[in-house]
Amino acid sequence: MNFTLLAVAVAVGLFLAVLACLEAGRRIGATAQKKDEKDSGASAVDAAVYGLLGLLIAFTFSGAATRFEARRHLIVEEANDIGTAYLRLDLLSAEARKSLQDKFRLYVDLRLEVYRNVSDIAGTKAALARSAAIQSEIWTEAVAASRAILPQPAAMLLLPALNQMIDITTTRTVAGQNHPPSIVFVMLIGLALLSALLAGYSMAGSRSGIHMLVFAAILSITVFVILDLEYPRLGLIRIDAADQILADVRQGMK
Repeated sequence: MNFTLLAVAVAVGLFLAVLACLEAGRRIGATAQKKDEKDSGASAVDAAVYGLLGLLIAFTFSGAATRFEARRHLIVEEANDIGTAYLRLDLLSAEARKSLQDKFRLYVDLRLEVYRNVSDIAGTKAALARSAAIQSEIWTEAVAASRAILPQPAAMLLLPALNQMIDITTTRTVAGQNHPPSIVFVMLIGLALLSALLAGYSMAGSRSGIHMLVFAAILSITVFVILDLEYPRLGLIRIDAADQILADVRQGMK
């Protein structure tokens, strides 16, 4: 199922569930009011629940935004690492340099392919495996070619750059899989529904349709945006534009 449709379905479901909880809370409150059972001291509990909901929303939203920026920064970092390593191939002999430059072009093409369509899990894994294989070939050839370089300090400029280029791929892979535990989202939705129930209970005296709609809409839209930020390769909020930096590096490999 398309991720955007799934996120919209979650948001719409939450919107309807919040409205239902508001109405249920209002009816419970109205019944309690008729029986003179409403406790004015419950406002302290309401404030605590609303405060916890606000804190959890702030935590999840801030975390999602931070991870979004970190992933975009890692694309720039990988582009810089590849560009630096490619330039340092000039330290090698002409024959070794030509072979490695060809592999670098193929490698960058595969790295772009890895993130072109992450919803295609099989294709993404295949591109990742091929890029890892090219990585190994580049490293093996570079080490062999470096042994023939004099002076050796020149060769030592190339190998650390290659090592950094290889390391960043693992960092990006892990960053793409870094999300809050599922229990955090369960708690967020649960608290949203509980808050709606308490808000409805407080509205027992009168029903305000506009307030109920606004409350439900704000919560559902916020959850939608959080989900979209957490999966920037699948939803409406995307980091695909940052891939152009890596594509520009590929274009510069003449």
